[in-house]
Amino acid sequence: MKLFADLLASNSNSKGSSSGPHIQQRRGIEIKSAREIETMKKASNIVATVLREINLIAQPGQTTADLDAYAEKKIREMGAVPSFKGYHGFPASICASVNNEVVHGIPSSKKLLKKGDLLKVDTGAYFDGYHGDSCITILLGDVPEPGEKLSRVAQEALMVGLKQIKPNNTLLDIAGAIEDHVKLTGFSVVEDYTGHGVGRNLHEEPSVFNFRTNALPNVTLRPGMTLAVEPIINAGTKDCRTLRDNWTVVTKDGSLSAQWEHTIVVTSDGCEILTDRGND
Repeated sequence: MKLFADLLASNSNSKGSSSGPHIQQRRGIEIKSAREIETMKKASNIVATVLREINLIAQPGQTTADLDAYAEKKIREMGAVPSFKGYHGFPASICASVNNEVVHGIPSSKKLLKKGDLLKVDTGAYFDGYHGDSCITILLGDVPEPGEKLSRVAQEALMVGLKQIKPNNTLLDIAGAIEDHVKLTGFSVVEDYTGHGVGRNLHEEPSVFNFRTNALPNVTLRPGMTLAVEPIINAGTKDCRTLRDNWTVVTKDGSLSAQWEHTIVVTSDGCEILTDRGND
């Protein structure tokens, strides 16, 4: 999602929703207790379940609003609240970004899914005071090779990055592994949006970047850190722009974009994927 500092700056003038999860005061990087991690596992399992089911039911002829309605109903049936709905004024329970839409696509009854579309579905669940957050890319029908490859490389990049997570490694270890894997394919890593800490708030410190940079803190990883790692890659250039709805981000050159994301916890010898769907 967006850089953490930018989200903090937007708090004071965003159109929050009283029905959504409360945004708590900035707390810095948190080390979660065993009890907190167990609660986050429950929130993350709800997210994983919803995305697994959406992946099964999504098909040409549906609208992105159909999928949003399904996700919200399922999240609430499982005892949670949609993390996204009302967050900084976002109007839906999922982000549904199609083809050249990079992130934050607003579900709409007018947006009809078609065979060959590349659909990114990002969602979160707020359960007992904690969030889970994850994103998948769905191939609708027979997607041409460039789109299939883009999604596969983004998913591979996520897993390559997760392999770098262990105590005393740093965020740059994750970022370097992701960047190197993506660049070998000729695709580009989006730099305008990053992963993030996650827990009591949907977005917490630190920013979990997917590219080498000295502009953001290179945090050393410690057991108990909970992070949302989410490589976002484009088939063309990394450059993006935001549409007039002030949410939907698209590639500047019109090329396809793909994203995969997991919420994880750093363990004593690596990491545990809390949003594991059992199929990737």
